[in-house]
Amino acid sequence: MDTMTLWHITGWEFAALAFAALLVGFSKTAVSGANTVSLAIFAAVLPARASTGVLLPVLIAGDILAVLTYRRHAHWPTLWRLFPAVAAGVVVGTLFLMWADDAIVRTSIGAILLLMAGVTVWRRRAAEAEEEPGSVTSRAGRVKARSYGVLGGFTTMVANAGGPVMSMYLLSAGFRKLGFLGTSAFFFLIVNVSKLPFSAGLGLIDDRSLLLDAALVVFVVPGALIGKWAVNRINQRLFEQLVIAATVVGGIQLLLR
Repeated sequence: MDTMTLWHITGWEFAALAFAALLVGFSKTAVSGANTVSLAIFAAVLPARASTGVLLPVLIAGDILAVLTYRRHAHWPTLWRLFPAVAAGVVVGTLFLMWADDAIVRTSIGAILLLMAGVTVWRRRAAEAEEEPGSVTSRAGRVKARSYGVLGGFTTMVANAGGPVMSMYLLSAGFRKLGFLGTSAFFFLIVNVSKLPFSAGLGLIDDRSLLLDAALVVFVVPGALIGKWAVNRINQRLFEQLVIAATVVGGIQLLLR
């Protein structure tokens, strides 16, 4: 039995999922945060709960390609400072999901994303000079890393929407394109792989979801290649504008859903 029959999806719906998978690859190697559109497409075509389990292996495939492409540009001190706060955010997100309904979750995350996009724009315009990534070792940098880490863990737990949060943090910390992409690639590969046992335990990943993933992962590769080609042709200012725009779009679509 083929994948489309198992999930009762039409050819057009599969095409939409394939486009979303391609966009995942593009976002992982070019404009991080753009895959918020993919989240919306998966949730629209598949049952909302099931869509998170199907999307997770697709995201991991994109993470692997991004790590292979930008592995030399990761800033590990930033990653080590983020992980404990992200773990705390995952716990907070789990507790939040115990009482919040879907509407509250979507509204809360959408509002957080829009707020952080606004704060990032304000900070970038107000700053006389960009911070260097090494500034995360200062007291203010540590506080900021913990705050964004908790928010990132929270949003990735409740809606697979941690990308825009981390994008805003890395931009606010002054990362340039390659450092931004290399650091976020390792971050999301580690975080997403760690979520696999929990998703499987909740029944979100099973034989059906993996069969659909096998059909969709092939579309991640051309998306990643397009992203790698495009990122070398995007200047830093445009790169930041695209990341912020993708975050705003993601926040708005969560508020309007």
